[in-house]
Amino acid sequence: MSDTAPTPPLPSFPPPSPPAPKKSRTNLVIIGSAAAVIAAVVTTGIVVVQSSHDNDSKPAMAVKSSAPAADVAATTEEPEPTYAEVTANNFSITLRTTKRQCFGSAGCNMTVEPTLTYLGDSTSIDPHAVYEVTYEIHGDESGPVIETAELSDQTSLNYRPSLLSTASASTKVSVEITNVAAQAG
Repeated sequence: MSDTAPTPPLPSFPPPSPPAPKKSRTNLVIIGSAAAVIAAVVTTGIVVVQSSHDNDSKPAMAVKSSAPAADVAATTEEPEPTYAEVTANNFSITLRTTKRQCFGSAGCNMTVEPTLTYLGDSTSIDPHAVYEVTYEIHGDESGPVIETAELSDQTSLNYRPSLLSTASASTKVSVEITNVAAQAG
């Protein structure tokens, strides 16, 4: 006989797991602090931009509020700017010949590109809009050629060069703007 006591039988269910350790709130504090810093930076930026655009002789106004930063930002927004209406009369257009090959009395083949000039202050044009400028080229032997250029970012003009065939080398080629349509940017 041995001195050791008999081992009791194992229970049919597992022992209860120890209670889960409490999660640290360190991450929550870090995220909250980061959000507060970002809100403060955004609010400061809005105030600085607003005061730099203020053309009055009044000193810049300090914003103090116990409201959350998002509410302060909402109250300091500038009104939506207004832009000039853009029509065909606001532009002048000419053609620049980039390639020309003449065949005696048989006429010429030529490539032309539009040169568009805005007759006013280009900063009065909505920088977020895209303007489709439709123009008509006269002088091609098969009739008028209609093309469209896109004006964006107030000064960027995108177009496709036009290929023309004239009846003779003395044919005058002309151009006129027929329409300007604004697209939302």
